[in-house]
Amino acid sequence: MKDVAALAGVSVGTVSNVLNRPHLVSAETTRRVQEAISELGFVRNETARQLRAGRSRTIAYVVLDAGNPFFHDVARGVEEAARAEGVAVYLCNSDQDPLHEREYLERLREQRVQGVLITPIDPAGELLAQMPDSGTPVVLVDAHSGDASRCSVAVDDVLGGQLAATHLLESGHERIAFVGGPLSVPQVRDRHRGACRALAEAGRAAEALVVLETGALQVAEGRLAGERLAALPAERRPTAAFCANDLLALGLLQAMTRLGRSVPADLAVVGYDDIVFAEAAAVPLTSVRQPRELLGRTAVQLLFEEAAAEPGHVHRQIRFRPELVVRASTDAG
Repeated sequence: MKDVAALAGVSVGTVSNVLNRPHLVSAETTRRVQEAISELGFVRNETARQLRAGRSRTIAYVVLDAGNPFFHDVARGVEEAARAEGVAVYLCNSDQDPLHEREYLERLREQRVQGVLITPIDPAGELLAQMPDSGTPVVLVDAHSGDASRCSVAVDDVLGGQLAATHLLESGHERIAFVGGPLSVPQVRDRHRGACRALAEAGRAAEALVVLETGALQVAEGRLAGERLAALPAERRPTAAFCANDLLALGLLQAMTRLGRSVPADLAVVGYDDIVFAEAAAVPLTSVRQPRELLGRTAVQLLFEEAAAEPGHVHRQIRFRPELVVRASTDAG
């Protein structure tokens, strides 16, 4: 900045005003400073400026699985809302690994980011609870806080699971498979709980829901689940499957095609998330739609509220309603 000031014939304070408070500087002086910046190739030290101001212009979003297009869409909403506020976004992938998640949270806390959005492996994690105490606000995304101690934005996954299972029951299916896991993942657990609720309300025995727990929410696991379903004796084999996400459902569709089974004639399939590939599948997939980009935008709004919060601030837990989108994978007509 001293070099820029010397070349432009102004004070260092004037250079600072041009960069940060241009309305205080005349047009002619601004022109001279900008020409000097261009000639010298000056780039201001944003990190130092943030340290002096005590406020970062970055936030972070720690996603559960960057390979899932659902999180791409949520991240797009996050980036859109952050950019409108002049804030940059770090995207971190925990890959469903608690160690990775912890490492990211520790580094982000050290970097003094303005705040952290996270789809956590464990919403009750110890380090996650400590983040606000060290000056880093946290908002849960696609997860419930469980209490009023932090902000969160999510979809009612119990209702989503209920919608999916009710649709299959009303379509005449007596035996339904629930494909998803690990069941320790809160979203999977809630979607399974919703399916159980639908069966109970329809007066069906709990045994009418066959649980096939998967090791991850990925296409390959869906293919394996399809092979397991096909290997069941005909009298025990479900005629429909509700998958905890669309990637599992797409893998299940692939397995049915490879095994020569027809969807929905031999097996009706419902997914969850309604990612872009759901409608584009060879058999368009019935899915429970989440407002993905809206989740991201709303989470950023909550995070800025947290960052500017005064004593007595009330944390908000926002929960959206899911929507069932019926397509050919369950609609034989």
